[in-house]
Amino acid sequence: MIGIVTDSTCDLPEAIVRELGIEVVPLYINYGSHGFLDGVEISRQEFYERLPDSNPLPTTGTPGTEAFSNAYEKLARAGVSEVLSIHISSSLSATVDVARTAAAQTQSIPVAVLDSGQLSLGTGFLVEAAARAAQEGKTLGEIQTMLAEIGKRTHVFAALDTLEFLRRSGRMNGVVAGIGSLLKVKPLLKMNQGAPTSERVRTSEKATERLVELLKDMHPLERVALVHTHAAEKARELYQRVRELLPEGEVPSVDITPVIGTHIGPGAVGFACISASRINE
Repeated sequence: MIGIVTDSTCDLPEAIVRELGIEVVPLYINYGSHGFLDGVEISRQEFYERLPDSNPLPTTGTPGTEAFSNAYEKLARAGVSEVLSIHISSSLSATVDVARTAAAQTQSIPVAVLDSGQLSLGTGFLVEAAARAAQEGKTLGEIQTMLAEIGKRTHVFAALDTLEFLRRSGRMNGVVAGIGSLLKVKPLLKMNQGAPTSERVRTSEKATERLVELLKDMHPLERVALVHTHAAEKARELYQRVRELLPEGEVPSVDITPVIGTHIGPGAVGFACISASRINE
């Protein structure tokens, strides 16, 4: 059987992680010289309550190769035959590079590392699909082929409450620099296949309208979840606005990892989704 490893930015609920035996390597949230393991040593509620008054902002960090090696070795001892390690997009983090270094150093078991091209539950959906396929006895090649296809249909998009945290975190790169000239702008960030892009709208209402338009563009939907940064009420309001567009069944609402939240700030809300057919085909 194939074992699955990921990192804490995937935002998968703990119940799914336990059910599928997924190994999660936590990233770091750093306040000055003190580092907290994401999801282990600092809760999301505590982090987001501290964030607005943090000066300077906390920084984020990838774990060392040893953390990944330990995860691979743990699965080897559990008797899996191969490991597939799936991580946040390399356009956003060096995590996948560290995982590849650890994989190359691992002698006890073959390890393949996959750049998800995503973040948050965009990664999480791929990790969950991989773990369920592994439980069904699919081969590594079959799982990688499946994920390549699903990845093309996986999108994350969210409206930020402010550009301030992107500016303060130093992540005001070329993708968002073009929307940074207007102080009152409501930035909207999008992610698909490792390519982060952005739009700008003038008001919160316009941002919500654009989120609804983007969700309509993804129809029909195979999977969808609400994602937010400590903005559960905004997520509930958005859910009520789009509930007729959503597939039947539970639609999760997930507080985004502090590793991402420190850069985009509190109050962001949006969707992670997989379209049932590839967009623009």
